Amino acid sequence: MQTDNIQITLIRLQDGSRLLRLSEPETGLALERALNPNRSVVRQKQQLKALFQSMIQSAGVLVAA
Repeated sequence: MQTDNIQITLIRLQDGSRLLRLSEPETGLALERALNPNRSVVRQKQQLKALFQSMIQSAGVLVAA
């Protein structure tokens, strides 16, 4: 499974809060998290992307087994 096909979307809600959504079209997996306004968006994006890549790789192992 490819981890370079990850789509990242930053969504601003009506109340001013923001969500970061990561999705992978091939597997249909998606991960969404509310962002902490007191932390760097870039850092949160890096952490969430690392987690998501790990999820995709784990899903690939499960499918291959």
